[in-house]
Amino acid sequence: MSATMIKEFRLPDLGEGLTESEIVAWKVAVGDTVTLNQIIAEVETAKAVVELPSPFAGVVAALHEQPGTVVEVGKPIVSFEVEGDDGGPDGGSGGGSADAPAKREPNLVGYGAVLENSGRPARRARSFAAATAPVPATVTAAAPALAPVAERVEAAPVVPPAAPVSVPAVREAGRAETLPGPESEERPRSTPPVRKLAKDLGVDLAQVTGTGEFGLITRDDVRDFVGGGDLPVAPRDLAGLPVQAPAAAQGERETRSPIKGVRKFTAAAMVSSAFTAPHVTEFLTIDVTPTMELLAKLKASRAFAGYKLTPLTLVSKAVLIALKNHPTLNTRWDEASQHIVQYNYVNLGIAAATPRGLTVPNIKDADRKSLLELSTALTELTDTARAGKTAPADLSGGTISITNIGVFGIDAGTPILNPGEAAILALGAVRKMPWEYQDAVALRQVMTLSLSFDHRLVDGEQGSRFLQDLGAMLSDPGMALAMV
Repeated sequence: MSATMIKEFRLPDLGEGLTESEIVAWKVAVGDTVTLNQIIAEVETAKAVVELPSPFAGVVAALHEQPGTVVEVGKPIVSFEVEGDDGGPDGGSGGGSADAPAKREPNLVGYGAVLENSGRPARRARSFAAATAPVPATVTAAAPALAPVAERVEAAPVVPPAAPVSVPAVREAGRAETLPGPESEERPRSTPPVRKLAKDLGVDLAQVTGTGEFGLITRDDVRDFVGGGDLPVAPRDLAGLPVQAPAAAQGERETRSPIKGVRKFTAAAMVSSAFTAPHVTEFLTIDVTPTMELLAKLKASRAFAGYKLTPLTLVSKAVLIALKNHPTLNTRWDEASQHIVQYNYVNLGIAAATPRGLTVPNIKDADRKSLLELSTALTELTDTARAGKTAPADLSGGTISITNIGVFGIDAGTPILNPGEAAILALGAVRKMPWEYQDAVALRQVMTLSLSFDHRLVDGEQGSRFLQDLGAMLSDPGMALAMV
């Protein structure tokens, strides 16, 4: 005889050694019928936003946490009502011995848990009272291994609702959220940045008419409501990305926001790096006119048609070539085992600034790629980072990094090492300026390179020679032939 049972899904360990995650948004609501591996929620770890697939096929019985809540690994976040066979010999709801431990089936990373039965649950409507009823004590835990999928870029942090709500129901409308109060009431549909703007301006969203899709309240709707169509939009940095710092409400002298997510992880990593690895930074200013001329020729070449080439592309290739003669810059200090780890491959990290904070995705085995392949990999890496879809696997395992501060108009800096790496190179802005050229002064294109390295692993001579070789190739790209 077939019957229904409650299955509880606990926040899983995402395999990164993290102990907690934040619920960013629910993709389902109480009473929804879901299929196996259907995306049910977005959860932010310290590195990225992860999409959680459903481990069961059934009906959502309860959502135990609301968006904006930080949840410890192993705590229940959602319960499902699924079909089961209660006609077993023991008469139990699970069809097995009550004393037998719950069976944990292996599953492919990223594909959720194995479906425990092949039956199709009946679609049903559930009242809010039933949805919020306590979960029976006979709950079965299921915590499948899940693969992080994407890092989502937001303009402002998620703002929890002003009043506690026991069960949030989030319906998809461009990440709009609907929270049930009484059965006939819904929270105004909007996105987290819009709710933050409304809070800062003292606007009650319940009084605002949404003009977006499905009645979604937009930023313009909030501005128009307060008669502030000319209110300034969220500030943006030189790269065109929204600034993460929240705006202060009128009359407030300071604004506080929680330290969490990517910002918290980055801060801890940078402090650890700065106070563990003895940093040394060296600078070299060079004439890169020949490199810029080569770049123009390659862009006009039929062989590179359709490829995105930038100064970063050529600098990255030069770094990979120079590392062949200076492998100490591609190492790691292993304090636990008291070893120096020499990498025989190069996972090239490229620092990327996002509203969530600094991320450093890396190109795996970059040293094995041709210039065309490297160009493609760099384009995909930057596009993915800007779209907020960098997989956590691409954020770990780097061996050396490059940060392009020149895009912000900065000439030089002292970059902090990415933890576990021996060196990081900062590229300054390319500027036209008077320079000595062929025993005369000419207007040339000049760039400053800033190289920080771990002095435990890299001696001053080794760092200087690496920087010298790199400068030689960028001053005369033909020198690369002598170093291959």
